[in-house]
Amino acid sequence: MIVDCAIYRHGHRTEGPEDLSDALAEARAAGGFVWIGLYEPSEREFELVTDEFGLHPLAVEDALKAHQRPKLEVYDDSLFMVIKPVVYEPDSDAVSTGEVMVFVGDCFVVTVRHGEGTPLAAVRRRLEEEPEMLDKGPTAVLYAIADATVDHYLEVATELQTDLDELEAEVFQPETGSSRNTASRIYTFKRQVLEFRRATGPLALPLGRLAGNGALGGTVPFVHDKARPFFRDVGDHLTRVNESVEALDRLVSDILSAHLAQMSVRQNDDMRKISAWAAMAAVPTMIAGIYGMNFDHMPELHWLWSYPAVIALMAVLEVLLYRLFKRRGWL
Repeated sequence: MIVDCAIYRHGHRTEGPEDLSDALAEARAAGGFVWIGLYEPSEREFELVTDEFGLHPLAVEDALKAHQRPKLEVYDDSLFMVIKPVVYEPDSDAVSTGEVMVFVGDCFVVTVRHGEGTPLAAVRRRLEEEPEMLDKGPTAVLYAIADATVDHYLEVATELQTDLDELEAEVFQPETGSSRNTASRIYTFKRQVLEFRRATGPLALPLGRLAGNGALGGTVPFVHDKARPFFRDVGDHLTRVNESVEALDRLVSDILSAHLAQMSVRQNDDMRKISAWAAMAAVPTMIAGIYGMNFDHMPELHWLWSYPAVIALMAVLEVLLYRLFKRRGWL
């Protein structure tokens, strides 16, 4: 459905007519642009927008189906960009992603939102409070969306770093480090980092093209040359985010390895203790087994002090073994 539709002239908002064709013609005549925001439109709802603005069918298909990687596509009459905002849910310590598709033309911007937590409403309010930036045209809208999304990436990376510090403290805490749920929590956290990485990593190439970096940077239409330094700044922020994500991924892998190593050490300690107690139990068992054999000619069987001597021998051997194992740290 259409969430918002407005015409912007010289950085100021005016409500557009209900007919999209009239809105586009009015924006062109006034030297402004029209910005239409949609939320999870159906194919029938999006068909009118497609016809009026001449959007490419492949981009329209991507916008309707969603589940796209961050990318930048250049068509004859428009620019199509996919951005994946990330939302951190503090109640469940989970990361979820949405999608924002942006169509940019000479005098129009069409934004399609999928999922919750996308920053479009806040971006529109911020731009309307800065007429000088909004006066730059559709490029300013694309920049503001990318900038708000990447800035929120930094906040999510900070929250994940805090969760990782807590998880690390739990792993190396003697009382809880061997908990059965620890490995599951580490694996779940790694999946959250992977989900975050899927949103941030592929976005570097589109921002590089918008900033004019690389061989394809100069071929991007509908992007004013003066806007490229701003996209370059967003790209720098995204580089920081990607570095943080890579560091989180490495650290969580190291923490998982440390946890498994701790579990292995604890199992070895347990096995040593079990082996020590088994060795101590084997001595009296061996002696009792020897004297339990039914032979007639065993000289010790007829001694008066045989039984106390054997019991004393067992006790002495048990004490010696206990002290030996204790000294070596096996008990």
